[in-house]
Formats: sequence, structure tokens, C-alpha cells
Amino acid sequence: MSDASSVIDDLGRENEELDRLVGELEESRWALATPAPGWTIAHQIAHLAWTDRAALLAVTDAEAFGAEVEKALASPDTWVDEAAHEGAALPPARLLAQWRAGRAALDRALRAAPSGTRFPWYGPPMSTASMATGRLMETWAHGQDIADTLGVVRTPTDRLRHVVRIGVRARDFAFGVRGSSAPREEFRVELAAPSGDDVWSYGPEDAAQRVTGPALDFCLLVTQRANRADLALRAEGPDADRWLDIAQAFAGPPGAGRAPKGEGR
Repeated sequence: MSDASSVIDDLGRENEELDRLVGELEESRWALATPAPGWTIAHQIAHLAWTDRAALLAVTDAEAFGAEVEKALASPDTWVDEAAHEGAALPPARLLAQWRAGRAALDRALRAAPSGTRFPWYGPPMSTASMATGRLMETWAHGQDIADTLGVVRTPTDRLRHVVRIGVRARDFAFGVRGSSAPREEFRVELAAPSGDDVWSYGPEDAAQRVTGPALDFCLLVTQRANRADLALRAEGPDADRWLDIAQAFAGPPGAGRAPKGEGR
């Protein structure tokens, strides 16, 4: 559980940072529109609360989680928005309390999970560490939407290494979900850590194709929180260049992404 404990700790810190953004918001500000079309700040927190609940069911009650999967299959194009709308309709204080209680329950369940356990999910089964990593990625990404809405510039941390890892591992998925064959060869990925003290590297050093730049920019790209045109990422090779156009760290169909700055949301 040592590796899992580390990412669970980082997930807790990511949640706490986001809580500091929304915990003292005036009720009216929960209705502010975020960069995600049709979603307010309340929708963003409602989505996180709902997904934390789904993760808790996956960890503690596989049968109940299976029922949630059936709901997703019954309305694949609307189920995420429907859940967010339902939660966003709650009074902000109640929604905030639900999110806090749900994430605390998930933290306890992940820490109590026996080593080597794999849990069902909407895609392939996930280990404890993978489940926590996925929750951290979503928390950071939706937190970015909220920070952008509030005009807050967050200081990036080395917790982003977890988001980077998902983004790199999801390379082939990004091609496949668009009906394309993934490149046969690995890329070299070299990203400058936010701390400035390290470079996070993946893939063979002698790879013919590579991606380089700041880790923060890579995370904004693969979570589709910024347009490639606004980021300092560099690709060498045609397949690596194509990847930066389509990269995503999340499961499901391709997202619309964000327009370049100056072109509106």
C-alpha cells in the first residue's frame, strides 16, 4: 500500500486546495458559469461529489456499482450531465457538505483496501493507486475550471506527476477513441516539473519522436483545460504532433476541448 498511500495523500491535498477555493464562497457565486458549457461552479462540485460516490461504491459494493454502470449504459450521452444537474440543484451548503463527506469516506475506503485489490470501473478494473490517481486528475481538472471562473491563478505542485502519468499512459486510447491506429513505437516524453528541480521522463531516450515542455501545460492539454495553441509544448515527429492535437487523460468519447484564448469559450 506504500505507493497507494502516497497518491491517496496527494488526492487529499488536492481536495483541500479546491475546498479552500469554494468553502467560503457566497451562495450566489456557486451559480457562476465556468468554462465547461452549461456548468456552473455548483455543477463542477456536484460532478466531483457524484464521481467520488461512484468510486466509493466500486471500492465497497461492486453490486451497487454495477447498477450505476447500467444507468450509464442506458443513457450514455446524458448521464454525466444529468448527475451534475441534480447535484447543482441542491443548496450550496448541502452540496458542499455532501462533497466533503463523500471524499472523506472514499479516503477511508481506499486506505482500508487490501493490497492487490482491483475494483470495477466504467473502463478496465482499477487498482487502489489507479483509482486514487483518477480521482486526483478529475479533482485537479475541475478545480482548474473553478479557479479560471474565479480569476484565481493556482500555484502548480508536483502532484501533477499523477496527471502526467495518466496522460502519457492514455496515448493509445486517444488515438483509438478517434478511430485511428496508435503509433507502433513509443514516444519520448520529457516534462519540466513545476518545482523546477526535475524533469519527468517517459519512453526510450533514443525514441525518434518526442514531446517536451512544462508539465503544467501537458496536464492542461490532456485534461482539455487549454488549447494547444496557448501552451508551450513541442512535438518532434508527425505522430507525436498528432497526439498533441488529440490527447486526453479521461475515459469516454473525445471532448470538444477549449478554444484558443481570444476566441471565447
